[in-house]
Amino acid sequence: MDPRDLGSTAVEIVHHRPGQAPIARRDAVATEEPIALRVDGAEWTVVMRTPGHDLELAVGLLWAEGVIADAADIASVLRCEDAPEDEVIDVRRTPSAQARPPPPRSLLSSTSCGVCGKRAIEDLSIRTPPFRAQRPHDPRLLAGLPERLRQGQALFDQTGGLHAAGVFQGSGELLVLREDVGRHNAVDKCVGHLVLNERARTDTILVVSGRVSFEIVQKAWVAGIQTVVAVSAPSSLAVSLARASGLALFGFARGGAINAYTAATEP
Repeated sequence: MDPRDLGSTAVEIVHHRPGQAPIARRDAVATEEPIALRVDGAEWTVVMRTPGHDLELAVGLLWAEGVIADAADIASVLRCEDAPEDEVIDVRRTPSAQARPPPPRSLLSSTSCGVCGKRAIEDLSIRTPPFRAQRPHDPRLLAGLPERLRQGQALFDQTGGLHAAGVFQGSGELLVLREDVGRHNAVDKCVGHLVLNERARTDTILVVSGRVSFEIVQKAWVAGIQTVVAVSAPSSLAVSLARASGLALFGFARGGAINAYTAATEP
């Protein structure tokens, strides 16, 4: 394995339990490190992320931001080996795509926020028309997807400190699963994987391990993923955006139960 793809880091801890002497031992924590993204050779932003699938992360984020609108816009996606610690990804676009200047980003995007790297909330814009009506999903299928996602969270098993996102086909087949300290990064990695592998995103379901914020719904909408399922709750703005976009939003998918916030399901 590439050492830059290690998602956990060993640290020294002292474990305390009632009635027992403290025990010194090593434990695994989720790795969080910065990576710089360049667009056409120019510095664009720095993302705090869990190392691994960095090329997918770059492509997924640029897709969500409208810097690329089609896989054909990408001329190359390369790790800059001459950069310090090799932690720079450069996405080069085709000449036609370069005619669209990338939107401005501030220097640093944290793992906890999908839009806080933007200079102003007014910079947010949805470039995609609302979804057309879709065939309702069986709620039993949707309610079971988070458990299938959980079964694939190997790094969470090691650290207990990572979010996960997965994209499933409408039939329930898993297409891609990614983990990261940032829930938005995990989604970007999934979308980047689909774009780079030219996988269709129609009739797909995005499943996330935590809550659903506005940014998660926005990323799904721009990616063309019409259904989002979460283990936890959506925010009010996530529900409003899902309804405006025609996206089917589900939350509290636990123990076979599920809440539908924007769409009916099959009986």
